[in-house]
Amino acid sequence: MTRWTTPALLAALALTGLTGLTGLTACSDGDSPSSVASKVASAASRAGDAVASATAEAGRRFDDIKNGVDAKDDVRLAAPTTAADGRTTVEVTATNRADSAKSFAVQVDFTGQDGKLLDVVVVTVSDVPAGGTGKATARSTHTLSGKATAKVSRAVRY
Repeated sequence: MTRWTTPALLAALALTGLTGLTGLTACSDGDSPSSVASKVASAASRAGDAVASATAEAGRRFDDIKNGVDAKDDVRLAAPTTAADGRTTVEVTATNRADSAKSFAVQVDFTGQDGKLLDVVVVTVSDVPAGGTGKATARSTHTLSGKATAKVSRAVRY
């Protein structure tokens, strides 16, 4: 199994978390409520930028696949769970309907209860035998707040 992330995405997520905490605790240092609200809004904007960046990176990964076939209907997800480290995970099962061994690239989108996109990851289910199934685990790049759902956004067999 391979999971793709980018250093820029991880740095943006870390920066977003630190900025949000700093903005919330800065009120006692003379910041006005409106400046604190502005800092929180700015942090939320950067979080959205991080998800957009992750989505773009996933697109680039799929663009690198040559001679791939749409396989979204051949991929199933189990119910998401929270791992011991607080990250959301979901088991990915790919069924190979081809007559030779194939690998699958699967984009999993994690969304919150409000439907907002929280994270995007791409996993590879490698060397699935002809007519068989293979499994991998998609793991969020950071701790997701609230109960997250997962869906297959796209999948390619190659």
